[in-house]
Amino acid sequence: MAQERLQKILAHAGIASRRQAEELILEGRVRVNGTVITELGTKADLSEDHIKVDGKLIRPAKNLVYLAFHKPKNCMTTTSDPEGRETVMDLIRGVKERVYPVGRLDYHSEGLLLLTNDGEFANRITAASRHVAKIYVVKVNGTLTPAQEENFRNGVPLKGRMTAPAGLKILKRAANPWYEVRLIEGRQNQIRLMFSHFGLLVEKLKRVKIGFLELGPLKAGQYRHLDAAEVGRLKKLLKMDKENSDAVDS
Repeated sequence: MAQERLQKILAHAGIASRRQAEELILEGRVRVNGTVITELGTKADLSEDHIKVDGKLIRPAKNLVYLAFHKPKNCMTTTSDPEGRETVMDLIRGVKERVYPVGRLDYHSEGLLLLTNDGEFANRITAASRHVAKIYVVKVNGTLTPAQEENFRNGVPLKGRMTAPAGLKILKRAANPWYEVRLIEGRQNQIRLMFSHFGLLVEKLKRVKIGFLELGPLKAGQYRHLDAAEVGRLKKLLKMDKENSDAVDS
């Protein structure tokens, strides 16, 4: 097996997404043949090198697992939390393989979240360049003007960088209206910050769809395994045609 970047190896082994794997490396939590690695460009060979994360030797994932989960409010989209708050991993029980969240939903938000141990799948589905749409329903404490709606759709500046074009339509007109928001990127607290840019506060936020995949009847805290057809369709959307979608643990 040829050498690969360490973060890619960790992702393919089901340890974390590639972005999360980079954080593990930078935090000094990864060792290769006994040496702590903190350089992101470091390469290794899983078939020859001993690679440990937090002291645990890693091995390739035996079965690829894909879960749809209804993340409840007041729950962290992380594998652990230093403040001791509940995480999505506390609610995922009965899954033999080690999985991790794909992207994130902020603490106060709820809705559809994918979990997997397929690093390349996670990396592609979170990349804005793949244009995988995520649909949210959002309750706000005021109404955008037509001009503000247009600006919202075109993109607003967040931390010195414009957001990608977004979809926006009003679902229910009221003093506290409901909007549907469509994003292809997922910066931290993005929707809340976009409405805040126009002086509005988000009161409720729920992700209801990722690509074609809908939240459906899952109740908060529940999850289900995606079936082979759903995984295959997602991989086709992500142009992962060379992947074998038969390796689904159901």
